Amino acid sequence: MKNKLTISAAESCTGGLLGSIITSVPGSSGYFLGGAVTYSNGSKEDLLGVPKAVMIGNGAVSEETAVEMAVGVRKMFGSDLALSITGIAGPEGGTASKPVGTVWIGVSTGDGTFARRFGFSGSRDEIRLSAAEAAIKLLIEATERIH
Repeated sequence: MKNKLTISAAESCTGGLLGSIITSVPGSSGYFLGGAVTYSNGSKEDLLGVPKAVMIGNGAVSEETAVEMAVGVRKMFGSDLALSITGIAGPEGGTASKPVGTVWIGVSTGDGTFARRFGFSGSRDEIRLSAAEAAIKLLIEATERIH
């Protein structure tokens, strides 16, 4: 990255796909510090420090959880920026309020943390790829704001 910023990622429904896409770029070892695949609620809590109360009160697929995941992975790796992805890739697991394709992507920087909700459609693989691509777009936006 031309801005010499470091990044890290916490992934749930994408299962490491975001990290795989990032590391497919030659030279990514110069800025990608690492990632955590925190698929279970327990791993979100134990590895990233997401409070159990946040997941109980809001669900694992929520703005609050995505924010906590992004903050947690940024602290874990000491990166300048961090991304998080939590969602429902399907084909099962959706509800009326959180249908299959619901994904929250979090971004944490030194200036703050936010999460954005997305509603993707398609197969499980298409939803996972759409989520990873959206995270990369949010990362690019975040780096442009910093520099």
